[in-house]
Amino acid sequence: MRDSYDFSESVPNPYAKRLKKQITIRIDEDTIGYFKAMAEEKGIPYQSLINLYLRDCAVERRSLNMSWT
Repeated sequence: MRDSYDFSESVPNPYAKRLKKQITIRIDEDTIGYFKAMAEEKGIPYQSLINLYLRDCAVERRSLNMSWT
């Protein structure tokens, strides 16, 4: 390793704003099972699939229609 490095021509990481934040969330087992099955079908991790679904909802500004019966 060098004793010092020159970062004068460095550029900011363009992906820094897309970094993920770890959280704790409570999801019922049926919902997790649904996403795990779909993720296995698609060949991606289920947490990535949930993230993609939530991101799509946020980008499209989807609103939840709740009706109590």
